[in-house]
Amino acid sequence: MQATTIDGMPMQIVRAKPDDAAALTDIAFAAKRHWKYPESWIESWRDLLTVRPEFIASHETYAAVVDGRIVGFYALARTDQKLNLLHLWVLPDAMGQGVGRALFIHALARARALGFKTLEIESDPNAEGFYKRMGARRVDASVKELDGQHRELPILIYELEPLPYGSSTSR
Repeated sequence: MQATTIDGMPMQIVRAKPDDAAALTDIAFAAKRHWKYPESWIESWRDLLTVRPEFIASHETYAAVVDGRIVGFYALARTDQKLNLLHLWVLPDAMGQGVGRALFIHALARARALGFKTLEIESDPNAEGFYKRMGARRVDASVKELDGQHRELPILIYELEPLPYGSSTSR
């Protein structure tokens, strides 16, 4: 994988630590607010967007770090026989610079290393295009009601292919 840089600074993807919980939570909230959702909706998502130290300790959680600053992260979770991408968030000032792409590619490598053949994603509607560009396909939708409005959350699947012999699965 080619190295990603932000403003000329190299980006590293590292395993998140429980001490990173507050920073990851701030990133999730900032990224969600980027889409201009009403603040009442943001508040209703507080539990979903809050990343706790014990969550990081018990889930595959990785952070993108540039110049000592976390600019994005993702988290994977096993449910039944499936692997789900629970979080993938990028700070708004780092969006459009390859951070999300690098994190997603890293998540795919981790999913392969864990022995999964697919990765399931319940996406924010605003992120569906990103996941489709990355090769995921929509297979369903989850309909939720929020403040009397129906929201359709796309459910996507990414079919994992085996890595070529000798490829690295972690950084």
